[in-house]
Amino acid sequence: MQKGQDNESPGKLETGRITDFVGEDKSEVSPDKYRGRLRLFLIVAVLAVIIDQLIKLWIDANRPQIELLPGFLDLRYTENSGAIFGLFHSHTQVFIGLGIAGVIVILVFLHYFPPANTLGVVSFALILGGAVGNLIDRIRLGYVIDFVSLHLRDLFRWPAFNVADTALTVGILVLIYYFYKSRVFGKAYERNDEPQD
Repeated sequence: MQKGQDNESPGKLETGRITDFVGEDKSEVSPDKYRGRLRLFLIVAVLAVIIDQLIKLWIDANRPQIELLPGFLDLRYTENSGAIFGLFHSHTQVFIGLGIAGVIVILVFLHYFPPANTLGVVSFALILGGAVGNLIDRIRLGYVIDFVSLHLRDLFRWPAFNVADTALTVGILVLIYYFYKSRVFGKAYERNDEPQD
């Protein structure tokens, strides 16, 4: 007697929809579209690293102390052995470990949850490029080269930063905007709010 096949037999199971973190069906993304997003991601990330490192090489060679906008913007060579805003000095090995872990987390996240559009791709590429740019400094020099100094005369001085820091900051802001436009938090809330079977 032959067993009747039902919809739950292994041969008849429908392939589940695989979605990214904003709900786009990845099974419907064409290989050309996927390759295009990957190409864009690599170009933006690599450009961010190259521009950051080339400018830092020039800054390191010339050690400038230049007032670009007197009382507001200076170009000044600074060595930052700490974290953001110069906090936690002299923990280079810890920051190298955290930097490597951060890069791995970004790559793993991108592998399993690729962004649905150009905005998401660019945001992650900038974040990765910025993280790698500062990581190269820490591994090569033991500190990060900063050189942009914003201040309001002698009343207020923002901690010095560099191109990698700028890429990271812009990437995070673009990512927040991408999440907002994609309603990712609203979708997550709606999923949690659905009645459980």
